[in-house]
Amino acid sequence: MKVVLSTLNAKYIHTSLALRCLKAYSGEHFDMEIAEYTIKDPVMNIVSDIFSRKPDVVGFSCYIWNIEETITVINMLRKIMPEIKIVLGGPEVSYDTEYWMERIPEVDFIVVGEGEETFHHLLTEIEGAGKYHMVFGIAYRKQREDRVEILLNPGRPKLDLATLPSPHRFEEDIPHLGSRVVYFETSRGCPFSCQFCLSSIEVGVRYFDMERTKADITYLIDSGAKLIKFVDRTFNIKRDYALEMFKFLIENHRGCVFQFEITADIMRPEVLDYLAEHAPPGVFRFEIGVQSTNDPTNEAVQRRQNWKKLVRTVTKVKESGKIDQHLDLIAGLPLENYDTFRGTFNDVFELGPEELQLGFLKMLRGTGLRRDAGKWGYIYMDHAPYEMLGNELMPFADIVRIKRVEDVLEKYWNAHRMDRTLGYLVNEVFPSPFDFFQYFGDFWEERGWQKIGHQLEDLFSRLWAFLSEYKAGAASEEAAKLDLDVVLGLMKYDYFLNHNYKPRKTWWELTMDKSEWSGWMRRLAERPEEVSREFADLQLNEKELYKHTVIELLPFDLEHYLATGEVVKSSHTLLAVLYALGGGERQAKPTPKPVIMRVNSDAMSVGF
Repeated sequence: MKVVLSTLNAKYIHTSLALRCLKAYSGEHFDMEIAEYTIKDPVMNIVSDIFSRKPDVVGFSCYIWNIEETITVINMLRKIMPEIKIVLGGPEVSYDTEYWMERIPEVDFIVVGEGEETFHHLLTEIEGAGKYHMVFGIAYRKQREDRVEILLNPGRPKLDLATLPSPHRFEEDIPHLGSRVVYFETSRGCPFSCQFCLSSIEVGVRYFDMERTKADITYLIDSGAKLIKFVDRTFNIKRDYALEMFKFLIENHRGCVFQFEITADIMRPEVLDYLAEHAPPGVFRFEIGVQSTNDPTNEAVQRRQNWKKLVRTVTKVKESGKIDQHLDLIAGLPLENYDTFRGTFNDVFELGPEELQLGFLKMLRGTGLRRDAGKWGYIYMDHAPYEMLGNELMPFADIVRIKRVEDVLEKYWNAHRMDRTLGYLVNEVFPSPFDFFQYFGDFWEERGWQKIGHQLEDLFSRLWAFLSEYKAGAASEEAAKLDLDVVLGLMKYDYFLNHNYKPRKTWWELTMDKSEWSGWMRRLAERPEEVSREFADLQLNEKELYKHTVIELLPFDLEHYLATGEVVKSSHTLLAVLYALGGGERQAKPTPKPVIMRVNSDAMSVGF
């Protein structure tokens, strides 16, 4: 019996851990192969590929991001392969299972919850006597005299994780390990009861064998894995376990990057101290779900969170400079209105995470919040991803505005295209970080830019257009805080650092004429020690400077600002950025090298 395990991933770089767990458990007993696609792939291509594999059984792993596309595939498969057995599994169909059996009549079976043992038993009955009533943990159809009845069997006990084979030892995965994300679980379950999350439904945490976990990770690294993302809901729930795993990964990483979901307010000080001292820079990434800093909101969703301890953890990790942090927010939770969410956003932004993800509440099937939707006045999408459209405190109009914040936050802050510029704007100019992103998001929407694409220079020119209009239209006190000369200088600096090679065009009009520009280039070539000893050691002549360098005059002391955050206009800056140079030698992957020379304000237009 030929079995194809399939799913539609969100992106090509993603891989399905669930399919590999099923194959590891049952692959020795059945002719089984994995077929992964993406939600962007044409349906005809997906169906054609599955058809060419000639399966007797096809199993689909279903999530909120792929269920609708999967239904389209299933509908077409049933038309061209009427005898095939179609099985669904995964979190999206493990709740409201009868609904899914009714909505998708082409489906023969649904596996509910953990699938390894259940799916194996189901395949045995499909191949054998067909005694489906004996298979705990499935829904199936039974032909009666006058109708087809949907039957739901009792659930299956939780698996003993120590008995499960490794899903990470397939030879066919080895060629792709370096270019795709490897998903890895060291535990299942969650100790918390957040009412918006599916993980809260399973009580307790079970762990895989520690030595097998280490062996699998070592195998993956030896085989070329570059990014391993742990899917444990709270990786650091057990201090000793987390500390041992962190130590093992530090000692054996060999350049592989590891990403974890952690609960920041329970991270023990001794673990933080160990990471601050021993973690190699860039090897670990932490994803921290803050969701809300509004106490009534957290109480309403049964979420325990100690904000003071969370701040302690995030701050200590940031100060170490070793670990990037990704902090998550959810807009639309109970008892959170526009103003309190603004407070949540500003609270978290102040921590300075490398990435701040602003998401919107999804009313997931099986969660307590979905069951209590009427209590809070929720309206939400009927189909996946079930995103909330409003509630009694946050109407749809507020959701739309916050989505504009999300849009520019992703384009500007999370993309790190203008870190110096945005730092100045959110700290010195606008009432708060949220207000900056909201005002800019509103401006972006009014111009219709959400409907068109953008290149790098577009992002700079559009921010400049917004700031110019804001300066002209803001109240005198607010307008006084915005120094366009300073902003323009910082934007130029950020723009130059976004290029690995000398940029061919700018988004601003050049202010130096040819003779002035030549004078400064000559000065850099003939008197490089005025810049720094490091710059002088490069021994660049004028021809090399012309080829590899851009220069701009800035009407403030850039070096002082970058060091202190203070704007000083009594001295100015000649900014030169060198490209495709590194210690005088060409690099395989060049990076821009900024050179900053302080000049007197009366020498701004004179090269000598």
